[in-house]
Amino acid sequence: MSDGAAARIGSVLYPSTDVAASAAFYRDGLGLPVRFTDGDRFAALDGGGVTLALAAGGEEVTGGVPAVSVRVPDVEAAVAELTRRGAPLLRPAEAGPHEVRAVVGDPSGNPVVLYSPLPRR
Repeated sequence: MSDGAAARIGSVLYPSTDVAASAAFYRDGLGLPVRFTDGDRFAALDGGGVTLALAAGGEEVTGGVPAVSVRVPDVEAAVAELTRRGAPLLRPAEAGPHEVRAVVGDPSGNPVVLYSPLPRR
C-alpha cells in the first residue's frame, strides 16, 4: 500500500449454512479453539496464526466461496488502489457489526475481503 502501512492476512473466510455445526466440526474434530461466536452469523476459530472465519447470512459476503480476508488500515483507500490497478469491485465498502469491509477480485477472479475493525465504543 502506498502509505507505508502494512496489510496482513486476518483470516480465511469460509461460507457456512450452519455456523454452529461448522464450528463444532473444526473445534471438536480438529481441535481448533473457538475465539468467539456471534450467534448463528459468525464464528472465529484460532488456526495457529491465521483465523478460520465461518460466516452465514449477512456476514457471508463472498458469493458462497472461500476467500482470504485481509486487514488494511483504510478499506476505501485499499479499494481505490486495487480498482485503479484493474481489480473488479465485487462488493462496495459497508459497515458490518464489527468492521468495515469490501470485496474485490484478484487477477484470477478469487474474492478478496478487505476489512478494517470498527473503533471500539
